[in-house]
Amino acid sequence: MSTATTTPKRSSTLRGARLPKWAPWAIAAGSVAAGLGISAAAGLHSDIQWALIAALLHILGTYVIAAKVENRRQAKDRVVTSLVWVAFLLAVVPLASLVWSTVQRGTKVLDVYFLTHSMGVVADSEAGGGIYHAILGTLQQVGLATLIAAPVGVLTAIYLVEYGRGNLARAVTFFVDVMTGIPSIVAGLFILSLMLMFDMQPFGFAGSLALAILMMPVVVRSTEEMLKLVPNELREASLALGVPKWRTILKVVLPTSIGGITTGIMLAVARIAGETAPVLLLVFGSKFINANPFEGAQASLPLYIYQQYGSGEVTAYDRAWAASLTLIAFVMILNLVARGIARWKAPSTGR
Repeated sequence: MSTATTTPKRSSTLRGARLPKWAPWAIAAGSVAAGLGISAAAGLHSDIQWALIAALLHILGTYVIAAKVENRRQAKDRVVTSLVWVAFLLAVVPLASLVWSTVQRGTKVLDVYFLTHSMGVVADSEAGGGIYHAILGTLQQVGLATLIAAPVGVLTAIYLVEYGRGNLARAVTFFVDVMTGIPSIVAGLFILSLMLMFDMQPFGFAGSLALAILMMPVVVRSTEEMLKLVPNELREASLALGVPKWRTILKVVLPTSIGGITTGIMLAVARIAGETAPVLLLVFGSKFINANPFEGAQASLPLYIYQQYGSGEVTAYDRAWAASLTLIAFVMILNLVARGIARWKAPSTGR
């Protein structure tokens, strides 16, 4: 008769002790409490100081606790994760503080009257007035700049991706890179020099030309990256069917990347919507409504904010903050529209 021997099951050595899921939150809470306590004991009154102390204690505490409970390798992994979260908070907290301050101070005078009236004969020291003339100027100037820069930028990107070869393509790429980094005041001075040559007075379209110069390289770069993401197999399949290259670009390449291209254009619009320097040089500003961007001085939201805040009056400060909140809302709406178009035009991944 044979006897069967059974060997006891050995626990796997691949899984060691693990911190509970709530441990990172507990360490973070303890670090914040310790940071506040150290700041109070040391007499520190700055929020930045106790926040930095809490961040250092969080990273150090994460490593010590994880190394003792788990192992050093896992402790290093958790430290890197903590560094990522600290960097995220360092980036988000100033932005959130800026938005909160703008909302808190901008809602004092922001109402329907403020959005539908201009400054007219209202002095900077007086209450009342609005930003209708500035909103109208911004929409016209940014809209004209988009009509100029978007087609030129998209066509330039198509040339670089689909046709660009040799010295000309390298020269275009070089100048696009240079234009990406030029200050906005340089674009304004360039248009201003042309205005002085032809003895022209400030008008809204001059600001649009400067804004278009700033917008073009952004559109070129974003469109170029979107076109490069289109698989070459789609181009080759269209060309193999005998479709001309220009029609392949028009019917295959552009529809595939139209969502990303539109997003890039919208982000470029948001980038130029807050420019002040070229508008200050070329548009000059006006307290009255001017619906003709091709004649006479015209207002814009960035210039309105600059002029109101520079006046030094309390009522003007309130109007400047309300205009800033309106400009932030305008940029936010543009970003939401860009995301919606990108999601709407995104190619379907289902079968």
